[in-house]
Amino acid sequence: MQAVHRTLRILETVAGHQPIGVGELSRRCALPKSTVQRLVQSLAAEGWLRSVGQEQTRWVLTTRMLTLGTAALRDGGVREAAIGPMRELGELTGETVTLQVPDGPFRMVLIERVDCLHPVRTINQLGTTSPITATSTGLAFLALLGDDEVERVLARPVPRLTPNTVTEPCELRAAVAETRVKGYAVNRGQNREGVSAVGTAVVGPRGRPVAGIGLSLPDSRFDPRRVPRWARQLRATAMAVTAALAD
Repeated sequence: MQAVHRTLRILETVAGHQPIGVGELSRRCALPKSTVQRLVQSLAAEGWLRSVGQEQTRWVLTTRMLTLGTAALRDGGVREAAIGPMRELGELTGETVTLQVPDGPFRMVLIERVDCLHPVRTINQLGTTSPITATSTGLAFLALLGDDEVERVLARPVPRLTPNTVTEPCELRAAVAETRVKGYAVNRGQNREGVSAVGTAVVGPRGRPVAGIGLSLPDSRFDPRRVPRWARQLRATAMAVTAALAD
């Protein structure tokens, strides 16, 4: 099991910092350089990594990873159920629409995006993960969980991604409580500087949240007076996805 954990840690680190050399991989993974070298060579031999550069070898993921990523996006049918309502929401609002699902109990991962047509827009790469408390969709998702599950998340330290990131458990509890009342969450630069978002959760057929849908836009276009209307549109979109999942 130790070898499996180390191999996965190397793949995740390469994904986040590629191209990357063995020395840096060793530091970031807190593993001996000889161990990293051996595992990297094994991954390369199996077609998961490839080397780039001439003077100093660095490593990147191969396109083989796309096979796993594509299969993950099909899991549970959330993306298929959401893409139509997301496009309609994008036409209504003129802003970028995002779909995130949980990546374990502490993070959300972006699995679909409908881009806006504005020349200035927010760009979120598919597969990007964020702390569940640092995004509007994640906070909306968290607000629909039980108190014990919320406390489990808040017991873990929250990384400060920007000067606006809320990290104190008491403040996050208040944000969860407010989101439960309103049915949506607002994010003002907590995950990425200069980016605002409004998000709500998608409830699955069993009554538990399965995803989050959000509007993402630059701070320059964020108008607090428009938030109630965006929230109504987001909730309608989430309900449409829930209905599609039940069919």
